[in-house]
Amino acid sequence: MSYPEPRYLGEGGESRSLFRSADASPNVDSPPGIPHHYLATHESTGGEFGLYRVDMGPACPGASTHFHRSISESFFILSGKVNLFDGERWITSRPGDFLYVPPGGLHAFHNEADEPASMLMLFAPGAPREEYLEKIGEVAQRGGEELQEFLVRHDSFFVDPPQFDHIHGDA
Repeated sequence: MSYPEPRYLGEGGESRSLFRSADASPNVDSPPGIPHHYLATHESTGGEFGLYRVDMGPACPGASTHFHRSISESFFILSGKVNLFDGERWITSRPGDFLYVPPGGLHAFHNEADEPASMLMLFAPGAPREEYLEKIGEVAQRGGEELQEFLVRHDSFFVDPPQFDHIHGDA
């Protein structure tokens, strides 16, 4: 095993870091009541990865079973209990738990607890998920062919009927 080829060829390093304060407001509240924080986007990482914090309220249904063809998705639980589907079974996760889902891996999640939960979602490579997070609610309401094209454009393939009346952005 070896490191990837160097991508920075300078001699002294550069100041190009990205900082986001913990008290920054959510970037999008979609659907209302489920804030998403854009920690590192496709644009800010040059497509390397996307990292988002999702705050789910009590009894939040989340996303039904789906997969992605071109990206992996990982979940890291920050607080509360999140029910994660790993393609074979449902797991009630707690703070510190982690789930990696490779491209093609079935997954789903929701918060069935009476308490809020928060998690990090990491997409690699960094797909432009922001449009998906910002527009899925309105596109889902219109439904039909427009919705199907939107899902395909955003690498989201549902196995179960999608639950878009309450989807929180991971699809």
